[in-house]
Amino acid sequence: MGEKQQFEIWRSDIEPALISKLDELHFLGYDRATVDDVWNCVLHQLRKKKEFMHLHHFVNEVLTLKPQTFMNWLTIEAYSDPSDWFAKYEG
Repeated sequence: MGEKQQFEIWRSDIEPALISKLDELHFLGYDRATVDDVWNCVLHQLRKKKEFMHLHHFVNEVLTLKPQTFMNWLTIEAYSDPSDWFAKYEG
């Protein structure tokens, strides 16, 4: 059958691609985006892929992540987060 993906092993290897995508998001005005957000968004996008993915395809997924896709994912994550979102900003 297919091989199991091990994306966590590639995290440090693709750090420059993650930072590049983060710089693009910051340039477009999404100042609160983080590298972890970009990483989690891409992993969320790939969770249903069944075929084995090579490193260069994974980097391509990071670099072609659209800001609209990222913001949609971020909005869904905010609604599904069980913690009190407003508690972070009170104070």
